Amino acid sequence: MNPRDVLNKIKWSGEFKFHELEIWYVHRGAPNDTKIIKGEDVVKIEKSFIETSSAMIPMHRILKIKYQDTVVFER
Repeated sequence: MNPRDVLNKIKWSGEFKFHELEIWYVHRGAPNDTKIIKGEDVVKIEKSFIETSSAMIPMHRILKIKYQDTVVFER
C-alpha cells in the first residue's frame, strides 16, 4: 500500500481518529533531515502530495506513518 492509500483509509474508513496520526517525512535541513507532522495538520490529501497550512509535502518524501504508536506505513 502506498502512503496516499494509507492516509485515505485512515481518514475515510470511520475506524480511526485522523488527528492521532503522525507523518514522518524528508525535510532537508531539519535534524536528521526528518520532520513529523500530526494528522490534524493535514488540510488536503492529493494524488501526489499532502497539503498542510504551511507546506505541500510530496508523497515520495513520506518515510513513515504512525497511528497510536503503531507503524502503519514505512519505506
